[in-house]
Order: sequence, then structure tokens, then C-alpha cells
Amino acid sequence: MDVGFNAYQDCELCPRRCHARRAEGKAGRCGASATLRVARCALHFWEEPPISGEAGSGAIFFAGCPLRCVFCQNHEISQEGFGLEVTTGRLAQMMLELQEQGALNINLVTPLHYAPHVRAAVLQARAAGLTLPIVCNTSGYERPEVVRAMSDVVDVWLTDFKYASPQVAGTLSAVADYPQVAEAALAAMLESVRAAGGTLMGEDGAMRRGIIVRHLVLPDHVDDSLSVLGRVWELCGNEVDLSVMNQYTPNETCRAAGGSLARPLDDDEYETVLDYADALGFERMWWQQGGTVSESFVPPFDATGVVGPEVAGAAEI
Repeated sequence: MDVGFNAYQDCELCPRRCHARRAEGKAGRCGASATLRVARCALHFWEEPPISGEAGSGAIFFAGCPLRCVFCQNHEISQEGFGLEVTTGRLAQMMLELQEQGALNINLVTPLHYAPHVRAAVLQARAAGLTLPIVCNTSGYERPEVVRAMSDVVDVWLTDFKYASPQVAGTLSAVADYPQVAEAALAAMLESVRAAGGTLMGEDGAMRRGIIVRHLVLPDHVDDSLSVLGRVWELCGNEVDLSVMNQYTPNETCRAAGGSLARPLDDDEYETVLDYADALGFERMWWQQGGTVSESFVPPFDATGVVGPEVAGAAEI
């Protein structure tokens, strides 16, 4: 699949394939036009240990998202569109600045609805001296064709696998096809990592190449969580790390709606999912302890690190 800038003409970059004329300023279902918008660029310390380590991950948060998760904690950028307009050259320079700050990697958060900009920026940054691994931090709702097209500029896939049930996916994220899409995307990610030589870890424990599959356990949805883990195990086995998260925190919308999503996750629900992951045989698994809440991991979206110079000679796109 072509992920050049002409992809914005009639957009099919995400599985919604909304055909928005983004190049003409029309917003797609992701909420974005062809104008690249970034909400934050800074060291981030709250990812899994192979991603954040001690030094921090160089996180760049993009505006917009193809999903509409009712429990989203990043709604300011995912659904409300906060972010400053930047060029490809500026995005490349942000990557270099994060490298200078000592980041373990460049962590692109929900980036693939901007795949043309992202691909061009990574290539520009590498030409200007970037040596860090590129992490694609994604909801998992991606077209396999786009995953394959981006595989030569992505080293680590930090991907969600949110749901196994189409009904749950449709109700909570407005994408009933999420399970089959996420499975196909994960298969493409696995294919790309295998082709590059498999998982590669640094001596410091940082992931240089590989896949971490994240799953957020939701209150009263343990059965679906078990089905998700079963799917991941059947497809990937121990070729991926698994991150099982307990940080669900009801936002204002969920609290107002009532029901199971109006409360935090119970400890026994979380332990049931962890026990099942262990029984399946996952060897590299990350979990969270104590009363974790997702608000603890949400940085201020205040355009930190966004404004600044561009890579010298970069194209003005």
C-alpha cells in the first residue's frame, strides 16, 4: 500500500476507510485533515519497563484517533483534537531533540492516521543522525497493509488488543470489526518482526525490536479479556511480550452513564485474567500492582516540546 502524501486525497489509511478528502482540508473519521497536529513531545516514564526503562521514552502524542472509546483518558487529543500544527521537518527535529535528551526510543503515540508524515519524518531524522528505535504506540485498530508499509521505519510495535467481542467493541469504541482487524494487524506486526530477525533486546533490558501487546481489563468484562488473551497466545505465543493492565479509571462520561464501567476494576477480576495469562504460558508478561489509575499515566497535553526549529533542509510538508 502506498503511504505517500497522496494517501490523503481519498483516505483509506485506517480500517474505517472513510475516503475523506483530507488533502482538501476535510477531516476524516479520525478527526484529522492532512494538517499534522502534535499535542506533546517529551520524555515519558510510564510505559512498560522495556520501553521507558530508567531514562524514559521519547513520546510524541498526535491529535486524532480512529476509535471513539467511551472510557478514553486522552480525549483532549483523541476526540477533541488538541494539538499544534507542525511540518514534517519539525516532527523530524522533535525526534532528534528527544534523542539528545537521552530517550531510549522515539515513541509515536497513535500516529498512523498520519502515516505519510510519520514515514517521511523518520527517514529525515535518520538521515540527520537519529539512531534510536522507533516505537509505534497504537490502539491495534490498523490496516495490515499500512503496518507492512510502515515496517521499515518501525522497530517496536506497542499495540493494544482491546476486545474479542464485536458487540463489546461496537458499544465501547464504535468499531464492531475491531477483533478481526486487530488480529490481522497483529499478524502483520509479527510478520514484520520475524522478517527483521525477531525480538531484539539491549543489554540494558530495553526493547530494540519486537512487539508488546497491551490489554486493559475492564470491569465486568473478564470473559472478553480471557478471549483476547487466548487469541494473542494462539497467534503469537511467546514471540510477544504481554502487558495486562488494571489501570481502568471511569471518566466523567462513564460515571454519568452508570453500569459496570462506572466503577474501577476489582482485584479479583484482575487476578483472574493474570492467572489465565500465566496458565496459557506467557513467559514475558508485565502487570500492574496496587491501586493503579490511568489518570496517573496521562501527561498534561500542553504542547510541551512541540514548537521549535526544523531539520535543516527538510521538506515543508
